[in-house]
Amino acid sequence: MKDLFDQTKFHHLLVVEDGSLFGVISDRDLLKSTSTNISTVAATTKELVALNRRAHQIMTRKPTFLNENSRVKDAIAVFNQNEISCIPIVNDIKKPVGILSWRVITQELGRDK
Repeated sequence: MKDLFDQTKFHHLLVVEDGSLFGVISDRDLLKSTSTNISTVAATTKELVALNRRAHQIMTRKPTFLNENSRVKDAIAVFNQNEISCIPIVNDIKKPVGILSWRVITQELGRDK
């Protein structure tokens, strides 16, 4: 998981079980479960073991999500009411179809139209 975050621009991973959204793992969740020494020679065995944790051990369970037909104002309300940095977007059968971050919203609002 750490390698995936390190090698991509992703900051969130959706955890899916049987095709439905099950949880979310952020790069911060992974960081909280490890230490700042993890990529150095100072890393302890305990810290290295933390990297072998399973997704369900560090993910946010029952994440806040929106339906794909929701409006941007709904997403802004969700961000304002919760301390989250992304909102999974799901279809009517709770299958993930995307992910929305506050950054995407601010970039879109800042575009010259």
